[in-house]
Amino acid sequence: MPQPIRLKDHEKDARLVKRRVLVGGMVIILLTCVLIMRMYYLQVIQYEHHSTLAENNRIHVQPLPPTRGLIYDRNGVIIADNRPSFSLTVTRERAGDWPSVLDTVVEVLELSEDERTLFERRVRQGRRPFEPVPILFELSEEQIARIAVNQFRLPGVEVAAQLVRHYPQREHFAHSVGYVGRINEQELKRLDPTDYAGTHHIGKTGIERFYEDELHGEVGYEEVETNARGRVLRVLNRVDPKPGKDIVLSLDVNLQEAAENALGGRRGAVVAIDPNNGEVLAMVSQPSFDPNPFVTGISFKAYGELRDSIDQPLYNRVLRGLYPPGSTIKPMVAVSGLDAGVVTPQTRVFDPGFYQLPNHSHKYRNWNRNGDGWVDLNLAIARSNDTYFYDLAHKMGVDRMHDYMSRFGLGQRVSLDMFEETAGLMPSRDWKRARYRQPWYPGETLILGIGQGYMQTTPLQLAQATTLMATRGKWIRPHLAKSVDGRLPVDPNPIPDIVLRDPKFWDYGIHGMEEVLHGARGTARKVGDSAVYRIAGKSGTAQVVAIKQGEKYDRNKVQERHRDHALFIGFAPAEKPQIAVAVMVENGESGSGVAAPVVKQVMDAWLLDKETGQLKAEFALPKSAEVSQR
Repeated sequence: MPQPIRLKDHEKDARLVKRRVLVGGMVIILLTCVLIMRMYYLQVIQYEHHSTLAENNRIHVQPLPPTRGLIYDRNGVIIADNRPSFSLTVTRERAGDWPSVLDTVVEVLELSEDERTLFERRVRQGRRPFEPVPILFELSEEQIARIAVNQFRLPGVEVAAQLVRHYPQREHFAHSVGYVGRINEQELKRLDPTDYAGTHHIGKTGIERFYEDELHGEVGYEEVETNARGRVLRVLNRVDPKPGKDIVLSLDVNLQEAAENALGGRRGAVVAIDPNNGEVLAMVSQPSFDPNPFVTGISFKAYGELRDSIDQPLYNRVLRGLYPPGSTIKPMVAVSGLDAGVVTPQTRVFDPGFYQLPNHSHKYRNWNRNGDGWVDLNLAIARSNDTYFYDLAHKMGVDRMHDYMSRFGLGQRVSLDMFEETAGLMPSRDWKRARYRQPWYPGETLILGIGQGYMQTTPLQLAQATTLMATRGKWIRPHLAKSVDGRLPVDPNPIPDIVLRDPKFWDYGIHGMEEVLHGARGTARKVGDSAVYRIAGKSGTAQVVAIKQGEKYDRNKVQERHRDHALFIGFAPAEKPQIAVAVMVENGESGSGVAAPVVKQVMDAWLLDKETGQLKAEFALPKSAEVSQR
């Protein structure tokens, strides 16, 4: 039987539709309320926050690096300046696939694979987001044109003009002024990112590093409006950077050149100091190098040649070179012996050509193997008699020797503004026990008295010890900066003066030094005879390799780089010191024959008038002094 057909219930369907419409309407109203509340929250309650975020999307703060301070010599000659240069920069966030962009740069400019590696290292180096990173400096006009033609292939790459450090004197002041270089990863970690925002270079060595805070300046900034692609539309606000402070050095370009010429291309060091104020007048370490390639990034090949050179041009011999002082310290030892009371000016020692400790057979040779006979203190300095100073050192003992020589600056850093300086070594009992776990032997005291053995000094320390002789113990730390932004340098840790029991002891030591050049038996009298002023000086010879007992030094049997070093110290005019000089010539062999002429040439360049050949007016001696000199 067929099923009955049900009729449609229109009322029921209408009620269902009404309920659905009502529910749907309520949902819509609810969602609308939520949307309105959300809009109210975002646009009213969070207005300030989102307004700032929106503003940041179009306004950027760009750092303005300060101009680095300039460096001059004492006469106003520029030593370090800033010159405009075009650099190639990459902004990693705008470059997209930046390694591919670097490949394109190398292709367009026809560069080497080593330079490509250097570019990638620079881009990977940590820096602020959206900060352009210079990858290539000093672009030529041709390179700029190639970049412009291929700009569509180089997103995020721009040519930017900036000031780059330049050293017009090149190698002449590389070891004193130093150079700046790119900030590396280690430096980034310790530097304030705000202070160095936009700055890509920092002082690496020398004055550039020591006075970095003064030379760098203060960073500025500008607020700029940009479009969605990061292009600057307009500048909204600007705070100019403060340039770094200028520094005037005590160095003299002409004296520096004269000292270099005096060395004559030999390996060595020259330091000249004004004893009246501690100003370093010349500071030469030869051979030297051109610091300019280090500013923009020296190539691996060029750096390798400098680093591996047998002559070590990167090595600062003035501050880091350690050499036995040899006989140059004998005047200081003599003054110390007088003050210690172990000798008098009249004390005499018989020199048969050697010295022996009591109850010992070992002979400590004098350089003059025939001996000088009876020798007093004055003749001992003039003749550089080893036997006399063996005896004096034995009487003083190592403890007093260490104490007195330390007061002359040996074994410690003496400079005011040369951070690279090495302390050297003034040995003692405690030092040897700690270093070698051995006692101190009497024979080691003897050779200490003639500046040999464990003692190690730098040419700067010898120059300072010479200055102390010239000033009769007045301590003024040597410094390179004559003024920083017009202000004189201040020593935060002054060293006490050397005060002797009797000031006349200085006179005995200085008179002996004058006899070295002007006495009848002085070791450097040939140099002194040609001087128009009196010089107080002392020669020295430092052994590079030891000579066995009983053997004689034969230069023909020794390799050139194993021959003795030649040293000479001096100040002049002896009556009114205006310059103190220390010279070290590596493997020069003769202090009197090789180093002494260098000292005199430097003194002549500073003291004499070029036209008359006489002392300059400001250095002229009083009439009474001239009479006593004659």
